[in-house]
Amino acid sequence: MWGGELKAWGPNLSKSRATVSDICPPALLPLTQADIQPGSENDRIGLVRDTMFQNHLILKPELGRTRRYTKIPGSDFVYGLTLRGMDGGVPEAIGHWQVVPPRIVKAKEVPKDFITMNYNGINAGLFTAREHYLYRQHHDVRCKGTDGNRFPKDPPRLPDAMTYGRPYRPSTPITDVLQHKFGDLWLREQQAFKIHLKEEKHKRERQGKTHDTRTVLLRKHQIPVKSDSLWHMPRFEKVAPHLATFPTQKDRAKAFKAQKAEAAVRQGQPAQGIYTHL
Repeated sequence: MWGGELKAWGPNLSKSRATVSDICPPALLPLTQADIQPGSENDRIGLVRDTMFQNHLILKPELGRTRRYTKIPGSDFVYGLTLRGMDGGVPEAIGHWQVVPPRIVKAKEVPKDFITMNYNGINAGLFTAREHYLYRQHHDVRCKGTDGNRFPKDPPRLPDAMTYGRPYRPSTPITDVLQHKFGDLWLREQQAFKIHLKEEKHKRERQGKTHDTRTVLLRKHQIPVKSDSLWHMPRFEKVAPHLATFPTQKDRAKAFKAQKAEAAVRQGQPAQGIYTHL
């Protein structure tokens, strides 16, 4: 049963398969006057030119279509660079081994030891430059203990238990985090820093402070002078007033206090006249 259905649907299935062009259709070409239909989005009134449909500033997007940015090649165009192998490909790779020729390291010439040759030439009784030149030609001495390189040939021997790199950060104890010890430590450090700044400021002020002279001290702190009472004739010192309008001195002070409080709203030079109208 299923086989008959598959045979019946076989040709239809092969015909209904989507091609690459259906899945990935080619890009839309730029609009022209022939593609514009009356009443469409890019319909123009008046003089119409093809360049008007290529200006993205005035070109309106079409309903249900992608934007037409530029003209691109067809479906047979291959993007990218074409790489053509020059090494023979797989047959040449599996046909023989590619052997890398050994690198020939030339022995470096050891520099001459001119200090030793000059010393030996002086001991031999030579003094002129010509004599020293001929002596170095027949008595060549090379430097010992070095091959001309900056670094030694053999690397230094390191211990087997040596660990390379930086040490990792120690883990933070969770107890200190829960107890806010880091915050308390930061507060104590800030308080100690403020105390240190205060001491430094006091020290600078004390070092830069100048001592005042006696003239400056006398100008700032004047000696108080005892004020003597005015001179009165002896016969008028014990004379009592002939007129006393207040019964007691307390009433007199109270009256003067009231008069002083009302002085702002009374007329006259001594502020004892009638009340002013506000």
